[in-house]
Amino acid sequence: MTRMRVPHRRDDGSKPDKAHTAETAPIKALPDEGDALVRVSRLLSMQGLCSRREADCYIERGWVFVDGKRITELGSRVSKTARVSLAPEAERQEARLVTILINKPVGYVSAQPEDGYRAAVSLVRADTEWRMKADRPFEAAHLRGLAPAGRLDIDSSGLLVLTQDGRVARKLIGEDSVVEKEYLVRVEGELRPGGLELLRHGLMLDDKPLKPAEVEWQNDDQLRFILMEGKKRQIRRMCEQVGLNVTALKRVRIGAVRLGDLPPGRWRYLRGHERF
Repeated sequence: MTRMRVPHRRDDGSKPDKAHTAETAPIKALPDEGDALVRVSRLLSMQGLCSRREADCYIERGWVFVDGKRITELGSRVSKTARVSLAPEAERQEARLVTILINKPVGYVSAQPEDGYRAAVSLVRADTEWRMKADRPFEAAHLRGLAPAGRLDIDSSGLLVLTQDGRVARKLIGEDSVVEKEYLVRVEGELRPGGLELLRHGLMLDDKPLKPAEVEWQNDDQLRFILMEGKKRQIRRMCEQVGLNVTALKRVRIGAVRLGDLPPGRWRYLRGHERF
């Protein structure tokens, strides 16, 4: 029996781009056959095309294709080796998602406000933007779904990333993230013998060994840390184990993106040439 060709219409009723008008009818959700099949939303996330939440939205709109066939049923499972792609409509929507960099001051929390403290996202206003000529104009829509990709403690300062883009969040805080985070850490106390080597590798937190880190003295009371993980209050807890007390902590770099001259309490958009 010949299968009908079903063109998918955009939300505004217009037909989609020509490249996607000749796809076959939507395929049904495939049965679970163990490890051989994965959800389409997970496969899109694994390949860095979008987050799972975004994938479900795109599937509902008919903007996801597997081996050239449109997927419209949530929960569809396919082979891990299947070729997945997004319709031009989804790619255009991805391009509109924003990522924001904030120089978080001490006293602000990274996520939801708590105990009378304000969330860092409250700093994202038109009057606090540190704007360059190439930056896009601020819109209230850029606050929608904006979430921190990683945390900074309330008593820490420096570079904090807020994003609408699930691809950015996964790259920075996903289980397989290998993005470096660099910190300047002011300390007091007496470093125990062999303490610097332990900071570099050999300490445990929450009964699990920490990944190797780069740690070196910057001056008499300041250390420079480069980590590729972000456990809760990790640097402070590491320092406590070797006899040091952290008095100030500032994140100055995430991947290739630096805090630079962004003033405390100000923010800017991640620019087109910047990549984590």
